[in-house]
Amino acid sequence: MLGLVVAAYGKRYEVEICDVELNNKQRISCVTRGKKTDLACGDIVTIKLTDKAEGVVESSQPRKSLLYRSNVIKSKTLASNVTQIIIVLATQPSFYEALLNRCLVAAEAAQIKPLIVLNKCDLGDADDAKNKLKLYQNLGYQVLHLSAKQDIAALRPYLAQHQSVLVGQSGMGKSTIINALLPDQNVRTQMMSEALDSGKHTTTAAHLYHLDDSSSLIDSPGLQEFGLNHLSQQDLELAFIEFRPYLGNCRFNNCKHSHEPDCAVINAVSIGKISANRLAIYQAISIELMHNLQQ
Repeated sequence: MLGLVVAAYGKRYEVEICDVELNNKQRISCVTRGKKTDLACGDIVTIKLTDKAEGVVESSQPRKSLLYRSNVIKSKTLASNVTQIIIVLATQPSFYEALLNRCLVAAEAAQIKPLIVLNKCDLGDADDAKNKLKLYQNLGYQVLHLSAKQDIAALRPYLAQHQSVLVGQSGMGKSTIINALLPDQNVRTQMMSEALDSGKHTTTAAHLYHLDDSSSLIDSPGLQEFGLNHLSQQDLELAFIEFRPYLGNCRFNNCKHSHEPDCAVINAVSIGKISANRLAIYQAISIELMHNLQQ
């Protein structure tokens, strides 16, 4: 029978199936055959029941999209068949701009629409965070200012007709957003560690929540890093959307946009068409990818 993966706990998954006789949905605790453990929330799978509430995953259907991160050692699937990535930031604790950029790169590479949400805008001194995000608004990315504890209404229109995944570092308020959208789910929120200026992990597994018949939301564990080892250099430069008009115009065909003479991207930075900060982030990721290839 067909089912939807709605939670991923390491090597065990919760699969939601529709019980036609009872006209309701039932969740089955499943394992996979052999060593296959790369399923993700959002996957459509075929399962075989081994008990009333237990089963084994026999196969999975082709994915329309996949968001995952990777380093030299391993890769981690975050969500599949999503149509939107919601990158959750907050005014407090301060967010890592490098992590934001890595999430945007992953979204562009997977051809999934990104939405940047700045949460906790009700807290004092939010101007600095808002100003940082003007760069991304100018690039054409949608940026939404939100105070999830006060009013979640501003986010709802962006969720309609989408299977969205929430990503972001710990302490940004992902669980608070889900609590506000689905108060009956009672998702555990997290206490922020002010001393470390970072959040404490509370979501240790990915979960899919139904918002209505045509909209769903996947909550992923808090990130402190987002490896992009699965990308090629070409994937990377294309993922920086403001680079695209200049690609192919450099003197050298294999230009890395680092120090080469007559680099169209570097020249665009010098005349203010590309942010120097974005170029620096690109160069750091590019060096990382080249280093990983040598491992």
